[in-house]
Amino acid sequence: MGSKLDPKMLIRNYVSSFRAGESLTKPALSLQRSGRRKGEEVIRIFLNLEICAMKEILERLWAELGDVGLVAVSKTHSAEVIEQAYVAGQRTFGENRVQELVAKYEALPKDIEWHFIGHLQTNKVKYIVPFVELIQGVDSERLLEEIERQGERIGRRVKVLLEVHVAREETKSGWEVDKLMLYINGGKWRSFRWIEFCGLMTIASNTDDEAIVRGDFQRAQNIFERIRSEIPEFKILSMGMTGDYRIAIDCGSTMVRIGSAIFGQR
Repeated sequence: MGSKLDPKMLIRNYVSSFRAGESLTKPALSLQRSGRRKGEEVIRIFLNLEICAMKEILERLWAELGDVGLVAVSKTHSAEVIEQAYVAGQRTFGENRVQELVAKYEALPKDIEWHFIGHLQTNKVKYIVPFVELIQGVDSERLLEEIERQGERIGRRVKVLLEVHVAREETKSGWEVDKLMLYINGGKWRSFRWIEFCGLMTIASNTDDEAIVRGDFQRAQNIFERIRSEIPEFKILSMGMTGDYRIAIDCGSTMVRIGSAIFGQR
């Protein structure tokens, strides 16, 4: 006996081949023989199913998060997949590569709020400053200075989060705590006219030990409160991803960055 066909995989195979004009597998070929109109109907059904599934996932997350902001981490996912989440109601997405972000910005609806969540090189700031809603990973004074220059060049204030390093891994980016507090207390940030300091961002240690993760988030929350006494505009504490966002919320996170729980594993 032949193996049982997965209907969803059959339709996915058909949709992919139908759009690309490639050779079809035998199961998909039987669908194509019914004509192009039938093929287009299958595509519509498939997309509606995908959007409904995406909406169900997002609605569960929105209900759980309440007032906590949700950034759907869409890096490496296609514009078509992001559009499904958009149709389902999500409006804030996170990307970590400038070229990919610019391409998606140009291809997708303009009311999407794009967050840049990766390490940003100074020579690429100019490409995203015209449209990015929030730069989450600002990890150096040099990067701040370049954002200020580019913001002034186009006459647009740029919202940023300062990234603080609290994880145990040395490979994680971000300001060291002592250096960040020295910078804040020194007051040089006050001279920036084209930057809006909105809050703090961090990534916890990559470990299954919840006590360590909780400790990282609690430390970031304490730093956030210390800085907020100097910068009243500090409102956002962005911490927590798919594997640890519930712990982050317990520790005071006001924004989480979730990818695989929405889009699946890449």
